[in-house]
Amino acid sequence: MNEAHSKKEIEFSRLMNQHKGIIYKVVNSYCQYQDDRQDLAQDILTAMWLAIDKYNKEYKFSTWMYRIALNVAISFYRKDSKREDKPNLDNEQFIHIADLTVEEDKSQEIKQLYRFIGQLDKLNKAIMILYLESESYESIASNLGLSKTNVATRIGRIKATLAEQFKDQEH
Repeated sequence: MNEAHSKKEIEFSRLMNQHKGIIYKVVNSYCQYQDDRQDLAQDILTAMWLAIDKYNKEYKFSTWMYRIALNVAISFYRKDSKREDKPNLDNEQFIHIADLTVEEDKSQEIKQLYRFIGQLDKLNKAIMILYLESESYESIASNLGLSKTNVATRIGRIKATLAEQFKDQEH
């Protein structure tokens, strides 16, 4: 392995570990089962590894990472589970690069929130993931190709729906 490749792996590992919460949020929102979460996390890591050389440092890394993670998640179920177009990369390499074992020790309310978000359509799910990450409406709109007003309206509706679901759950 040459020195440049090694530096790239070290930097990639540092960035993934620093921002792994983004991947946790996306995979927990888009996948109900542990195996699916691991597969999606692997796909996200692969996409990020392949795209890392194209990252423009003028932009916030977390925004770039969300864009890739959400795009991978949205297309995750569009393809057959036995995708042959997936790059043939060594999975162990990515496990070593960034330990992204999905966190299992969440409170019941957080688990319930993920379940409710998981029931949303793909676009609303992406909006809520970004919203919960404290992204601005403008940033969410830019990432998802929506107007700021549309984002605000959708978030208001989603919050009302989630509040109703929590209320129903209590009864």
